[in-house]
Amino acid sequence: MDDRKDSDRGADLLLWLSLALSIGVGLFLLWALPGVHQAQTIPYSQFQDLLDRGKIEQVMVGETTLTGTLSEPLPNGSRTFETVRVAPDIARDLSARHIPFSGISGSGWASGIASWFGWLLILFAVWSLAGMSGMRAGGGLLSIGRSKAKLFAETDVSIRFDDVAGVDEAKEELREVVEFLQNPQEFSRLGAHVPKGILLVGPPGTGKTLLARAVAGEAKVPFISTNGSEFVEMFVGVGAARVRDLFTLARARTPAIIFIDELDALGRARGSMPMLGGHDEKEQTLNQLLAELDGFDPSAGLVLLAATNRPEILDPALLRAGRFDRQILVDRPEKSGRAQILAIHTRRVPLDRGVDLTHLAALTPGFTGADLANLVNEAAMIATRRDADAVSTEDFEAAIERIVAGLEKKSRILSLHERSIVAHHEMGHALVAMAIPGTDPVQKVSIIPRGIGALGYTIQRPTEDRFLMGRHELEDKMTVLMAGRAAEQIVFGEVSTGGADDLAKVTDIARGMVMRYGMDETLGAVCYDTEPGHLLGQPPGAFWQPRHYGEASASRIDAAVRTLVEAASSRASNILRRNHAVLEQGARSLLERETLTADELPKPLPESEGGEEDPDGESKQGAETLPDGSKASAKPPLRILGTH
Repeated sequence: MDDRKDSDRGADLLLWLSLALSIGVGLFLLWALPGVHQAQTIPYSQFQDLLDRGKIEQVMVGETTLTGTLSEPLPNGSRTFETVRVAPDIARDLSARHIPFSGISGSGWASGIASWFGWLLILFAVWSLAGMSGMRAGGGLLSIGRSKAKLFAETDVSIRFDDVAGVDEAKEELREVVEFLQNPQEFSRLGAHVPKGILLVGPPGTGKTLLARAVAGEAKVPFISTNGSEFVEMFVGVGAARVRDLFTLARARTPAIIFIDELDALGRARGSMPMLGGHDEKEQTLNQLLAELDGFDPSAGLVLLAATNRPEILDPALLRAGRFDRQILVDRPEKSGRAQILAIHTRRVPLDRGVDLTHLAALTPGFTGADLANLVNEAAMIATRRDADAVSTEDFEAAIERIVAGLEKKSRILSLHERSIVAHHEMGHALVAMAIPGTDPVQKVSIIPRGIGALGYTIQRPTEDRFLMGRHELEDKMTVLMAGRAAEQIVFGEVSTGGADDLAKVTDIARGMVMRYGMDETLGAVCYDTEPGHLLGQPPGAFWQPRHYGEASASRIDAAVRTLVEAASSRASNILRRNHAVLEQGARSLLERETLTADELPKPLPESEGGEEDPDGESKQGAETLPDGSKASAKPPLRILGTH
């Protein structure tokens, strides 16, 4: 750190001296050279008139100009003059006819030099000032090849493993790195060495950067942090130079930790964009990073940590053994992990006595650490608005609705007919969910518009995290989703556009059951889905994928998907017809009060026995992810009715 400060002071001193020298030279050119700005340019005819009147004392004859001094000053006070020479014959003819005339002036050597040097000095002064201001900010033109990594000393990182919750497995994996950095001799006494590179993989907001800082804080070593996008510039070779400077800085401070966030911006697979050719600047930067990974000795106490949420696009050479030897998954926290994270973020927040963090953790399936931190902040803001002394459970529940569904739009005025449609739609969801045994319990139903297009919503709270789903559970979920459209059809005789999102979700589930999970008897246990799995919840359909089945199979797949969707719709309609009076009663209450909790909802008749079940009475196991591409533990707690 001191070396860089000394070099910055020396560069600043050099730039100030250069700037002072350029200003001095410019003043010399502007004022010291004779005749540059002191002589008054006059027409040649005026020169002849002054010559005839005897006003000229001295004349210096040049190739194209005449300069001299006058016995009396000109009207502007100048005693020197300059004029352009004109051929004597032409001058005599023009003077005889009393026509004023002059020559075309050409630049003298002094004015030419002054103009050229003046512009150069202006550009140099601007460049020098930009360089000085940029170097103070860590950049500048003179330091374009210098790494932009931020260096944190041993005492600057105050985060410890106790400040990171919900990722216990990842912390255990990283404790070896801490032990090695604290005592490398003891750790390597049997010939073992710490991995050169450790890649933290996980969805956004799960705490990868926080975990890397905790490693540096536990090991009490310098922490050098940078971002993958900071290596790539428009100038060729800058990225490779910054990689070299980064490792040079780290080697001078071993033991140390280098952390590269968003590695996918730097380590994208080479050749993935062939239109750019084989000499892309990003590829040259990646090649230099690979060379640096091969060039340093892990026993020297230098560890490279990196984080990404898109490991599938990284270059294979970056992930091979000897470079990023270990990949650690930092996944969404489970229920107990969410409770621990909430406990950390509520340390400085006064909580009401009735707040149960375990209960709040159960209400937030799929939330990451960043989502939970935002939840605590939103709940504290809601409690502040109502002038409360502590944050209550109601504040947290309101914050969950605010985060997932959006801000309430009470100013969005619906007609009475539209409000009635929304009320029956949401009450249909709620009644079918309560009538089917084993579904997630309904906590709240509302027809208050939220967000961009949500005109109402039904909240179902899962009682536990789920990682597997059987066929009958998927069919139950489809039935609940189709209940809104079914209620509209029963009451109004037609469906509206409000169920478009429900219909899309049901179709995705049915297509997954048929194509991915082999849950259709006619098609058999065959996987027809050629789209690769989405490791970290990436949206499906990002890239076109060829299908490996014929038109006959495609027709059978479409028919099977349609059969599943129609069966779910028919099942929901049967339940609601048996509870038609309860549906009307619940819709009237919802129109009057706009929001109903679980205790205020009318109780429907349970679904009759002998409904949709597997022939053997057992549920079939699904896959680790839901048909919509998301993990079962991360399914959204809200179902939203929106206009499309």
